[in-house]
Parts: sequence; structure tokens; C-alpha cells
Amino acid sequence: MEGTPVTVASVRDVGPDTVALELETPPEFDAAPGQFVLLRAAPEGEEIARHYTLSSPSVGETFELTVGIDPDGDLSPWLADLEGGETVHVEGPFGNITYERDRDVVAVAGGPGVGPAVSIAEAAREAGHEAVVIYRDDAPAHTDRLEALEDDGATVHVLEGDADDELAAAIDSHVDDGQVYAFGFADFVTAVADAIEDAGGDPDDALIENFG
Repeated sequence: MEGTPVTVASVRDVGPDTVALELETPPEFDAAPGQFVLLRAAPEGEEIARHYTLSSPSVGETFELTVGIDPDGDLSPWLADLEGGETVHVEGPFGNITYERDRDVVAVAGGPGVGPAVSIAEAAREAGHEAVVIYRDDAPAHTDRLEALEDDGATVHVLEGDADDELAAAIDSHVDDGQVYAFGFADFVTAVADAIEDAGGDPDDALIENFG
């Protein structure tokens, strides 16, 4: 199997149908918040590969990936059932969307995009910068980390999954408050780009990762 073998340190529930996969960091691996890896595993002997964006604000002895569980998926249910000690393979990191701890941030997330959004906000607060998180999901994940961010002085908006007007209003309120990042599926990030433009910002200046 291609990629570097890494040990699964732990798997924990972080929300409805969502787990955080903690992986032991291989030698010479480093990544900035916003980047992603290609994870390979072989449930039932068949190799499957998926991309996952880091959800830890830094890489130390371990790093974290947030995995949304598709009950009919080929890989995510298997990952969610791991107990630690298993081996998966990773390649990367990949991606030009990074946070270098050098500015205020506005992190906008839909669904599984909450992982990288929270990691960027945490990294910003650790570096002494302001952070805003705008998160839309019917079943929020990482609520403990969102609450901790709010306690630390970040501004956090958690919106219902169909709250289109509220999403646009939150973006309008914060579009000039820092570098805008957006993570989510195609319909969501398109709506975010439209809201940025409607708010008088330039969507081309936003750092947007489309999960497809």
C-alpha cells in the first residue's frame, strides 16, 4: 500500500456521526492548519483512499483528522469503529490553503468543514490574533472546542443547516474582520462566495476549500 504507515492513537466521538481520528505523527511530517492528507486503508482487504483535512491546530506527537461518518460509505464507518493501535497509511500534507498564525481569521464551515475551521481559529487565538467561526450544520460537531474558543474570546456563530439568511448576515458582519477561510461541500462554499460578494468583499481573496 502506498503512503507512510502510521498508528491510530485514538478515535473519539466529537458529534453526531462524526469522529476525531488521532494519528501518530510519522518522521519529518509537518502540516499547517488548512492542509489535508490522503489516507489509505484496506477494510476487508480492499484498498480505499480518501482525503481528510487536518483538524488539529498544530502537529506534535500526533495530529487529528475529523471524519464524518457516512453509514453507507466504504471507509468512514470502518474508521469510526477503530479502537487505537491499528495502522493506516497517509500521504501529504497537500494543499495551498494554510494558516501561518500571522493574522486575524474568519473561518466559515459547513458540515465536516468544522474540523479545519476550528483548528485555524484555535491556532489564531494561540498566536494572539482574533478569530471568528461561522458554522452551519443541523448536527454540530466539536461543540466542546467551539465553546472553548468562545470562552477564549473568539466569536462563534453556530447556525441551523438551512439558515441561509443567517449565514449571509454573519458573513456580512464579519467579512472585514480577518482573512476569510471557507470549508465545505460545493453548494455551501458557493453560497459563502456569493455572500462575501454581496457583503462588498472579494470572493477571490477568500481561501476556499471545496470538498466536492
